[in-house]
Amino acid sequence: MPQSFHSLGLSQPLVAQLESLGFVAPTPVQEEAIPALLSGRDLVAQARTGTGKTAAFSLPILESIPQQCRNPRALILTPTRELAQQVCTAVTRFCGREDNVAAVYGGQSIVRQLRQLRQGVGIVVGTPGRVRDLLQRGDLRLEELSWLVLDEADEMLGMGFLEDIEAILEASPEDRQTAFFSATMPRPIRRLADRFLRDPASIALQDEPQGQGNIRQEAFRVPRGWTKAQALQQILAYEDPTSAILFVRTRRGAAELTAQLQGAGHRVDEYHGDLGQSQRERLLERFRDGRLRWIVATDIAARGIHVDDLTHVINVDLPDSPENYVHRIGRTGRAGREGQAISLIAGYEIGRLRGIERLIGKRMDLQDLPSRDAVEARSRDGLRKEVERALDRELHGDVTAIVQDLSREHGPEAIAAAALALLHERIKPSLPDLPAPTSYERSERREPRRSGGYGGGDRRRSSGAGRSSDYRPTRPVLRGRH
Repeated sequence: MPQSFHSLGLSQPLVAQLESLGFVAPTPVQEEAIPALLSGRDLVAQARTGTGKTAAFSLPILESIPQQCRNPRALILTPTRELAQQVCTAVTRFCGREDNVAAVYGGQSIVRQLRQLRQGVGIVVGTPGRVRDLLQRGDLRLEELSWLVLDEADEMLGMGFLEDIEAILEASPEDRQTAFFSATMPRPIRRLADRFLRDPASIALQDEPQGQGNIRQEAFRVPRGWTKAQALQQILAYEDPTSAILFVRTRRGAAELTAQLQGAGHRVDEYHGDLGQSQRERLLERFRDGRLRWIVATDIAARGIHVDDLTHVINVDLPDSPENYVHRIGRTGRAGREGQAISLIAGYEIGRLRGIERLIGKRMDLQDLPSRDAVEARSRDGLRKEVERALDRELHGDVTAIVQDLSREHGPEAIAAAALALLHERIKPSLPDLPAPTSYERSERREPRRSGGYGGGDRRRSSGAGRSSDYRPTRPVLRGRH
């Protein structure tokens, strides 16, 4: 029998607030974490992004601290400013008031953050660097701290925050309650938990041990003689993702691929560390409201991207570590939705793929890319569905007179076929002539050229977020309506 939030030990006022927000039943991580934290135990939880972990740690905090505090009673550390903002917003909604939660992070004026702290808040959400800076300045005091949470702990360590985290943990009271939430559990996280946590409860959800959950994972081989961009065009034409993050390994690769996609008319941009905070926020706003369909990003940059309805993650390049693969695909399939993760595998990446398979406990058989016939068949199927939706919504009223007039000379089937042919010609994907695909030979394990690897001759960088690039590849790369 499904549990309720009330059965987990939460008070009726907090349950009522959750119900007003549309939260009725807890997720698996909430079912296990909330009772453990309410009992006063420290906790180590393996839970990927999108499983409801923010509520899992914030609801017990809200149950145990006063609504008005002069000094922080809870500190939540996150790896990025974007996640700090997101967690702060969620906690504010859960408690129903804005004056008891503050977010502190770099890239924003510290004056405003200091003003919030001096006014008095009970919960601080922040990035390790800014929190440590505030501690050293004496502007953040932890004497009354009773909760400390590390959200996405493995990402924070991967970004080099270990020293900051250790300093913050050492500066906080020993009798605090501490919780680590992490998508993976590498040795540094376990060592940190052994050092700073007291007999913690441990959670590792069996139905999604490595961030798989409801994510469909597929791997496609890049045929010998093809570039990654040529293989990508087949996937994009076949899948036609509503929203996707395209992962590459380097900033230069992101610039090249973005320029090619923009040059082909796709609504896509690159997300990288060179962007200022306001530029990042504007780009993510465009992505969330649909003005951008795709983002090309590296692992470090994408740690600030959290979009609930992301439909696809496409690994144009596999990451250097299997753990980063888990973080990548965890950005889709969130909040109970289905997601799709697709990886393009060149011959030299087979070893990396096998390492990923060992980590996730799942074999991914290499598939051939969708053929041109398959792409066109799916395009026709999509056209049929669009017409059926238009008929259901009765969107044909304005052109009925044209149909009636043409019917005097042509039959209705001929008119419909001609109209659909015109529409299909406009929206169907146009694929350039490509080499006949052949599988990689077993002996071929070359690394891609340092100069790029996505096709094209000119190596100039794209012109940045929101602007079309002057980069033009020497061969046609992608054509479509996106």
